[in-house]
Amino acid sequence: MDFLPREQILRELQHASSEYMEKYNLNDIGIFEEQGQDDEYHLGYTVKKGDKAYHIHTPFVKNDHGELAPASKAWVLESDDPQGEDSGGYPDLESVLREI
Repeated sequence: MDFLPREQILRELQHASSEYMEKYNLNDIGIFEEQGQDDEYHLGYTVKKGDKAYHIHTPFVKNDHGELAPASKAWVLESDDPQGEDSGGYPDLESVLREI
């Protein structure tokens, strides 16, 4: 498992965000990060499109040095709508963005 500094992964996500904003006609895009249970960590994007907001993320494993490694290649889509359902298993970020 290859661990990278958290800051490096965040820079890579930030760098790609403007491309996604234009390509998928998004209103706004920002970085999403959330500490999970134990050594689990989630990184991805908070996206607004139209009048809806979403959290799109993938899981990472965090080591004792605070570095991260992908735990899975699957992406999860969470809606901010309390009635909306979360869905996962997307093979890549672009497939999630096409879905919304």
